[in-house]
Amino acid sequence: MIFTLVLVLIGALLFLVIGVNVVQQQKEKAEAERRAELARQRAIIDETEEILSLTGMFPCSSQIVLVLYKRVQDALKHAKSIAGNQAPDYERRLNDISSQITTMSSNPKNSPPIEGFRLPDNDKQILDLVKVLKKLKAILRAEHNKGKVDTTTFSEEEARIDSLQLRINVDSMLSRARAACATKQYGSAKQMVTKALSTLHAIKAQTPNDPFIGRKVDEAKAMLDEVMGAQKEAAPVVQNNKEEEDIDVLFQPKKKW
Repeated sequence: MIFTLVLVLIGALLFLVIGVNVVQQQKEKAEAERRAELARQRAIIDETEEILSLTGMFPCSSQIVLVLYKRVQDALKHAKSIAGNQAPDYERRLNDISSQITTMSSNPKNSPPIEGFRLPDNDKQILDLVKVLKKLKAILRAEHNKGKVDTTTFSEEEARIDSLQLRINVDSMLSRARAACATKQYGSAKQMVTKALSTLHAIKAQTPNDPFIGRKVDEAKAMLDEVMGAQKEAAPVVQNNKEEEDIDVLFQPKKKW
C-alpha cells in the first residue's frame, strides 16, 4: 500500500514538473513572439519616419504625408497594446501623431506642382531620392491593399511618384551624358542620350500630352546632334594622330637583336 502511494506521488510529481515546463515554454514562446512583433512595429515606425524626414527633397503632396502619418499611427497603436512597461512612451508619441493628423485633415493643402522639380546635384542625394520614392510607392500600394487608401488617392499618388521617377531617370541620364561629353567620351555620351530618348519615346506613346516629355525629347535630340557633331570633329584628329604614330614607327631606328 505504501509502495503504491509512493508511486502515485512520484507520478503526480512528474506530471507537475512536466506541466510547469510546458507552461514555462508557452510563456517564453509568447514573450518571444511579443518582442518580435514589437520589433516589427518599431521597424515600421522608424522606416516611415525616415521617409517623412526626406519628403522635403521632392514636391510631396499632403495626401501622401497623411498616408505616412496614419501608418505610423497604426503601428504606434499596435506597439502600445503589447509594449508592457514601455506603453506610456508609445502613448505619448501616439498622441503627438494623432494631433498632427487632425491638424492636416482639417486644413488640407494643394499638392505642390512637380513641373519645377530639379534633380539634386549630389549623387548621394539622387540615390537617396530614388530609394525614398521606391519605398514610398511600395508603402502606398501596401496601404491601398489593406483598404486604408481609397482608389482615387492611390491612382493620383502613384501617377505622381511615377512621374517623379521618370524625371529623375531622364535627367540623370542626360546629366551623365553631358559629363561624358565634357570629358570627350562621346561614345558613352551618345549611348546615354539614346537611352534617354528610348525611355522618353516609350512614355510619350502612353502620355502624348505631357509637356515635360515633349520638352525633354527636344532637349535630348539637340544633345544627340551636339554629341554626334563633336564626335565627327574629333574623328579626323584621332585619325591624324594615328597616321603620325604609324609614320614614326616606320622611320624609327631598327632594333638590333
